Amino acid sequence: MRFVIGIDLGTTQTKSVLVDELGNLIDKSSASIPVYFPRTGWVEQKPLEILESVKTSVGNLLKRHPELTSENTVVGFDNQGETFILWNKNIGEAVTPAIVWQDTRGQKICEDLLTTNAVDENQLRKTTGLRLDSYFSAPKLLWVFQQQPEILAAARAGDVIFGTTDSFVLWHLSNGKLHITDPSTASRTLLFNINIMDWDQNLLDAFQVPKCMLPTVKPSAGYVGDIELTPGNMFSLHGLLVDQQASLFGQACFEEGDMKCSFGTGSFLLMNIGTVPKLSSNGLLTTVAWVLGGSESETEIETEDRSNLRSYALDGGVFVTGAAVQWLKDNLEILDDVGDSDEMASKSTDSDVVVVPAFQGLAAPHWETSFKCSMFGISRSTSKIDIVRATLDGIACRIYEVAKSMILDLRADENENQINFNRLKVDGGPTKNSYLMQRISDLLDMEVHVMQNTEGTAIGVANLASFSAYGTDLSVFSNSWKAERIYKPAMMSAERERILGKWGRAIEATRIFHA
Repeated sequence: MRFVIGIDLGTTQTKSVLVDELGNLIDKSSASIPVYFPRTGWVEQKPLEILESVKTSVGNLLKRHPELTSENTVVGFDNQGETFILWNKNIGEAVTPAIVWQDTRGQKICEDLLTTNAVDENQLRKTTGLRLDSYFSAPKLLWVFQQQPEILAAARAGDVIFGTTDSFVLWHLSNGKLHITDPSTASRTLLFNINIMDWDQNLLDAFQVPKCMLPTVKPSAGYVGDIELTPGNMFSLHGLLVDQQASLFGQACFEEGDMKCSFGTGSFLLMNIGTVPKLSSNGLLTTVAWVLGGSESETEIETEDRSNLRSYALDGGVFVTGAAVQWLKDNLEILDDVGDSDEMASKSTDSDVVVVPAFQGLAAPHWETSFKCSMFGISRSTSKIDIVRATLDGIACRIYEVAKSMILDLRADENENQINFNRLKVDGGPTKNSYLMQRISDLLDMEVHVMQNTEGTAIGVANLASFSAYGTDLSVFSNSWKAERIYKPAMMSAERERILGKWGRAIEATRIFHA
């Protein structure tokens, strides 16, 4: 029997799964990662705590399964994306904390780059598929260089290197032999050209980044080297992805038009758009989904036309979903447990209250960083169950906006009009909230399929490694994907239009208030 270990290095924990070569879950383990908030807008982690969480999570699996060896087991690894670390390559010691994707210290950098015309935002979108925003790595990297010029000098001398969390962890697990990432992760930095699959020199110049400090970009699927997960336990690494793309793979979204939403503290929607990058006309990002490598000897992204091995995705983030329900419990104290929100919302009879859950502004498709949470339609008869219902409805409306934007973008291409958008695949803790899932189905007028397996991200990168190492066909993963529950739309069109109309007016009122 052959096995795969899938490692999902997330923001608050590392999850590791053990699956067979067909993607069937055998065992899982997790370890938490502390997050620190040293100043307003700053979000950091300690690099060694990140590394230790991986070793602990995987170590628990290896202790329970002594049958795993380098002969029968390979590894896939996904990471939290835009978060990055700088470290001294001579001694392996970090010279910065891990600056997390939620950190906003680079926003002033973005404003200055636009004001001075150092960056052409239209060209930036064509090159990277992204927006100029502190969400991504490069603005915060430039902030580090400006605050600590000695780090930039050390980088230019070849002593300090850059990496997202995958690069840092794999460098250590390979004893400094692997300084690597994959195209899906590189495409989250604002430094990577998604058209030619390479670091972009113009952007490196704009953000003052020495190319020598950057990791080598490997195909997402393919043998890239050996890593020592625990002392004496070496395994071959065959899969690399950023977390949301790993979830897309785990949800078996292999066809153009397939889309998924992963729910957690925030929610992230991705849609497979095929082998050609398409820029959004509706406020979304374009990103690399994955690049499937060739033989084990292939170690670089080849420059010849290998477009059939590439997949791209539209990306829309809703930064606050589960966190909004947590706010109801912790701050407003109107919930004893977040799980109570389901039943409470179902009892609400007041449909006038509208909540716009913009605790961290609104990302796609609005990109309004100044927005705060807003509430409308409160009367003397408004009760806590109405506020709970309105909050869940606000989350559902945000998911609707992003998913609808994706459909509009793909249908704008006359060659894609035959795609039938009939379901949204979902995973994550909030999918247990039946009120929320039904509301999303009703607003989208589309079935919502809840993934049976709760560890879709880790299983996704494990399946990618199985595809690479064992030649498991993608159809095997598609055929084995199962829904735990399917929600079907049951709302009349007039009610749908009424809810969305009130939501649109609430968004406009919020925009006016924060102008």
